Amino acid sequence: MKFSNKLIITLTSVCIACSFGCSDPNRNNDSSIIDYVDPFIGTDDHGHTFPGATVPFGMVQLSPDTRTLGWDACAGYHYSDSSILGFSHTHLSGTGIGDYGDILFMPFTGEVPVTAGEAEFTKTSEEATPGYYRVELSDYDILVELTATQRAGLHRYTFQKGGKAGIMIDLTHTIHGHNNPLHEIRIINDSEIRGLKVTSGWAKKHDVYFTAKFSKPFEAELFLGEELQEDVSEITGTDARVRLNFKTEAGEQLLAKVGISPVSYQGSVNNLNLEVNGWDFDYIREKAALAWEEQLSKINITTDDIEEKRSFYTALYHASLAPTIYSDVDGSYRGMDREIHNSEDPNYTVFSLWDTHRALHPLFTLMDPGFNQTLIRDLLRKYDEGGILPMWELASNYTGTMIGSHAVSVIVDAYMKGQRDFDTAKALEAVIHAVAWDTTIRNRYSDLESWANLMPEAKHYEERYGFIPCDLESASVSKALEFAYNYWAIATMAKDMGEEEIAKTFFEKAARYQIYFDEEVGFMRGKRLDGSWDEPFNPRYSAHWKSPYVEGNAWQWSWYVPHDVDGLIGLMGGEDAFALKLDSLFTITSEVLGEEKSADITGLIGQYAHGNEPSHHIAYLFNEVNRPWRTQEVVSEILDKFYTDRPDGLCGNEDCGQMSAWYILSSIGIYPVCPGDTRYSIGRPSFDKVDIELPGGKLFTVIAKNRSEATPYVEEVFLDGKKLTEPYIDHATIAEGATLTFIMGAEKGVFWD
Repeated sequence: MKFSNKLIITLTSVCIACSFGCSDPNRNNDSSIIDYVDPFIGTDDHGHTFPGATVPFGMVQLSPDTRTLGWDACAGYHYSDSSILGFSHTHLSGTGIGDYGDILFMPFTGEVPVTAGEAEFTKTSEEATPGYYRVELSDYDILVELTATQRAGLHRYTFQKGGKAGIMIDLTHTIHGHNNPLHEIRIINDSEIRGLKVTSGWAKKHDVYFTAKFSKPFEAELFLGEELQEDVSEITGTDARVRLNFKTEAGEQLLAKVGISPVSYQGSVNNLNLEVNGWDFDYIREKAALAWEEQLSKINITTDDIEEKRSFYTALYHASLAPTIYSDVDGSYRGMDREIHNSEDPNYTVFSLWDTHRALHPLFTLMDPGFNQTLIRDLLRKYDEGGILPMWELASNYTGTMIGSHAVSVIVDAYMKGQRDFDTAKALEAVIHAVAWDTTIRNRYSDLESWANLMPEAKHYEERYGFIPCDLESASVSKALEFAYNYWAIATMAKDMGEEEIAKTFFEKAARYQIYFDEEVGFMRGKRLDGSWDEPFNPRYSAHWKSPYVEGNAWQWSWYVPHDVDGLIGLMGGEDAFALKLDSLFTITSEVLGEEKSADITGLIGQYAHGNEPSHHIAYLFNEVNRPWRTQEVVSEILDKFYTDRPDGLCGNEDCGQMSAWYILSSIGIYPVCPGDTRYSIGRPSFDKVDIELPGGKLFTVIAKNRSEATPYVEEVFLDGKKLTEPYIDHATIAEGATLTFIMGAEKGVFWD
């Protein structure tokens, strides 16, 4: 049965999806797009996603926590778990490090200790759809329902039996066990409390003010540790909890609404009052559903494959979770200098730039360039406030996580695509500064171990010696390759702005990747200060951060020259040699050597690792050596093997939308191999038709003719009726509104011949 892609968006059409595999192929044709989103996808295996309630790019992610420690606890939830610790208001989606899990609520019945522990739940009772989550706590006979606005969460608890009941609110709870330096809880009256939680973890200082209001009066008990604090209405300490006691009737519903703010108590009050002014849970839930319907309908796909439809729209859902808004309704926000500022533009956080510069931000340049430019203006404010563009920003903190300076890529990619609603002169200044050796910046953030150790010293060595010696600096090859790409991006922007000397300097630096290529072994390889190659060498060896490579090995990193693929082809001996080696990447053994190999090396096809971002452009390199059928074959294998509509449907960390953005763009049939270069490489489409809404009412349409299992190859591609003569389409062409038509066939060939 075919499904209509024409959407009638009304409150009554918003359906509530059940758990995984929930979309009913027999539903009628007026289904909403959100029916095809399954928030449980990615919650199993190592996807590190959460299933709870949130809105597009919302500050609140109200979701169950089932674990707080370990690699697969980064989002606080794992599908394999059968008990719940409670429901907290902030979560990260798909990261490799855990944080957040703020302001934990746990409803209960009967007598419970202040450290309530876990509650068993029935797996079949879990349901999730965009903006809504529900579960039944079998230990307490409570039905829990959650929904959210941008800055507030709304809980609805249905108590199946009468008697003593309540809610435990725990400020000590946090994901990955970070230090809690300050807690405050204030009882405002018999139906309202406020509080503050300050933590030191991945984000060195994270402030969460909250205001919580309840639909019926409570009796409050305040605790520091397990000690009841008698005759007080306010506590301050490092181990604070409050138990709110209610007497309930069987079947009674209790509602709690919670506003949060990174700025102040008053900010949390304002956020709550403006966004949840009342107790209509279903109304807030419907508003969240409509917000998601509007976001997801920016891309409309036509396909008979319901599983593919679930995978696609869940990917678009995941690609719309971060960055998250991080300012109050009045424009107040906490800046990188820890001071309070105000801006007409929203402030954002969770900039996973090492991951998301590759495909997520390029996706934004297609489907929502205004939003992407808002993010760039925010990055430039962070530069003003903190002194440097962030690498991986979290809760207005420089975390210094990962390598490279990929705010550079995000800014340059938008600039080169003509999306320049920001201060371009300041942007050039900021991107140059981001890659410079600066002792002032290094000393200012010396308390951040990752910042001090991973970045400035590498830049210093490169400037001093002309390369990064592997015996002086960990991950030297990976850092050098990413620096080279950053340099190229800066040069490209500077040249367009008429800054010829700056461009010349950075184009020369961009060629430094060649220093690390060892022609004898055919790989990028660590070089010591004395000029000798690092020994011993095995291209399948990985030692996480203790080798010349970050989260990978020589097989995975030797292709990371997105800005000069022709130069890399020359280093590898020409097109035929390059193609042979590239093919070997996907066909050799998948065994990775090393006792301390990175947990990020997942999603393997040969030594290609789709579960980690440095590999994401590689499948498209076959186009550069006139073998597009291999790009089509490999992309198809990745899509089919590593993206499914099951809870374990992601082969690696979701990484704040990057894994999903790769899927979205690749299933459409295009991919940005080198952000900053305005061209997209042509792959192969997964759907009969795709329509992407563009600014100004324009439309980019991709059509696949003769698409079937028997016709997996691209025979010809036409742009507005004219045959393509190269394997690219330029962003400017798309932005004007265009139709890209693929003619599929059974035979391998070079479609631009």
